[in-house]
Amino acid sequence: MDFLTSPFSLTEDLGIDLGTANTLVASEAKGIILDEPSVVAVYKGTNEVILDGLGVGIEAYAMLGKTPTNIEAIRPLKGGVIADFEITEKLLRYFLQKATEGGSWRKPRVVVAVPSGITTVERRAVINSTERAGARKVYLVDEPMAAGLGVDLPITEAQGSMVVDIGGGTTEVAILALGGPVTIKSVKVAGDDCDEAIISFIRKNHNLQIGPQTAEKLKKTIGSAAPLETEKSMEIAGRDTLKLMPRKAVITSEDVREALQEPLGQILRVVLDCLEEAPPEIGSDLLESGITVVGGGGLLPGFDTFITERTGLPCTIDEDPMTAVARGTARFLEDLDLYSSFLSDGEDLN
Repeated sequence: MDFLTSPFSLTEDLGIDLGTANTLVASEAKGIILDEPSVVAVYKGTNEVILDGLGVGIEAYAMLGKTPTNIEAIRPLKGGVIADFEITEKLLRYFLQKATEGGSWRKPRVVVAVPSGITTVERRAVINSTERAGARKVYLVDEPMAAGLGVDLPITEAQGSMVVDIGGGTTEVAILALGGPVTIKSVKVAGDDCDEAIISFIRKNHNLQIGPQTAEKLKKTIGSAAPLETEKSMEIAGRDTLKLMPRKAVITSEDVREALQEPLGQILRVVLDCLEEAPPEIGSDLLESGITVVGGGGLLPGFDTFITERTGLPCTIDEDPMTAVARGTARFLEDLDLYSSFLSDGEDLN
């Protein structure tokens, strides 16, 4: 790969955390430039973005579950990969234009973080969509590597370190050392599955149908992975599944925690699998350095306690877990030659 930079380049290169729930754009100089939901609102049957192209991100997210019959709010990424190529390209084009607004006319080079478990075909799709959206050159990096660099783990040293990245569509778990993964696991269980588990629990136990935005609000407001010092409650509104009429109900933090046990258990299983497959020599490193959690899942109160009690390892939640992967992609831009072994481009996939 050719990572040489022209001395006459006026472009500010960008790093992108292309997530199922949110997309973040960062640069080496400015840090996080943009953080918006990965949602596009289109006219049904046309894939034409509404509001003269402004129905993307925050505006589109507000429409989820509320659109009239001629409009559809779409999340074009499922499980961390592209499910709708045309809509993803529109999403990326909007975000790239917004991130480079007022900047150079030259197209930026872009580092995109992707789930480690995606196929070569899916990797090529990310590169093609990003190039068509306006990137001059696209490089891919596995999310755990970006997360590790974003939180300053010693990923190029002999000391082993472990990162757990819980996003919207996937959970990435990796033990890193000497510039690569010692063991790495990817599972399509993450924040969206937690929301679905809450929806299912409330429908089953409270005879109330709620939407994904209400479920997410419950998770963020009163959800937890371990018992709270003071348990909470929250009143929500939904549709009675028996009478089919609007109704309110009070949901407790114990309810939400019970609902989350299944998806959290699946995430824990991946963490344990990663630890079990690691060489014994890594164990002493991890007893000291522990596990670092990034991604939206790190915002769930008590998740560090949940992991420590079940693994025996210290667990730390990054100070800003939502931006860790995006920060890491921007760090790669500091010296693309130095970090070339972590990156891949279209030529590597041929």
